[in-house]
Amino acid sequence: MDRSKLVAVVTGIISLLLAVGYLVLVQLLDFRGEMVPAPLSSLLSWSTIFCLNSTVCPGFF
Repeated sequence: MDRSKLVAVVTGIISLLLAVGYLVLVQLLDFRGEMVPAPLSSLLSWSTIFCLNSTVCPGFF
């Protein structure tokens, strides 16, 4: 087997490994369940912290 064919085979194997790894990662992340947004109370507390440290707060939130 000459060098160019060897490089092609190794590149193909690496590509397949990356593809399978990506599919496994996506399945694991999807297995975690439904994406639920953060509660509004936690979002409002962050805006309060931002407002205390900012001079442009009144029209923002």
